[in-house]
Amino acid sequence: MKIVLLALALAGLIGACTAQSNPTPFRDQQQQFPRVRAAYRRTWPGLRLLLLRHHIDPSRLEVFVRVFKVGRKVEVWGRNQGAAGFELLRTYPIAACSGSLGPKRQEGDRQVPEGFYTINRFNPSSLYHLSLGLDYPNAADRTLGNPKPGGDIFIHGSDVTIGCVPITDALIEELYVLLVEARAAGQQEIPVHIFPFELNQAMLARYRQHRHYSFWQSLQAGYAYFEQHRCPAPAAAPANGAYAMP
Repeated sequence: MKIVLLALALAGLIGACTAQSNPTPFRDQQQQFPRVRAAYRRTWPGLRLLLLRHHIDPSRLEVFVRVFKVGRKVEVWGRNQGAAGFELLRTYPIAACSGSLGPKRQEGDRQVPEGFYTINRFNPSSLYHLSLGLDYPNAADRTLGNPKPGGDIFIHGSDVTIGCVPITDALIEELYVLLVEARAAGQQEIPVHIFPFELNQAMLARYRQHRHYSFWQSLQAGYAYFEQHRCPAPAAAPANGAYAMP
């Protein structure tokens, strides 16, 4: 009897350890929320076909997002994990803008940030339907900005904004599901690069007299790297706050 009881106790301990080491998968966590389940029903069949047309295995999906203020667009790029370069999957129009060209520097300035960020939050119960949070302020923002640089910057649904990137409820469902799938496939860092405009030589020359020109020059290397390699370069912010590429 004692042997049986010991065996049961050990089995229970092993089961408890197994349960702790196998948490609920990210996709399943997200699909516990009604809006996410509805978004999957509406968008996943079409998105899955889109990925297959680009020869992307959903179980190996990686995504990259670029935002441009001039032209008001959000580009979504995808690839298989380990592939050489990303391919453009979707371009979404930005539904509303606030502020002006230039980075966000203080709380309440209504500016959309500019720089290199990652997704750090998935909000399935957002006031704006669904939303994807950015890790603003990053090191560059904290160095160059006001002591109170603000926060809570999202790509979200709806068509209103005071510093975020709205793309309507229908389009945020697509983007949200794609990014959930990328996270579920193992992509822990999803980069989001936000630019004032395409940072090619012609556009930089056009804005040469702008007060943020030197800051945009520090973003240009990251823009050019992706244009050449179709792969985002990791960006660092040294003590002066300007971005530096490896």
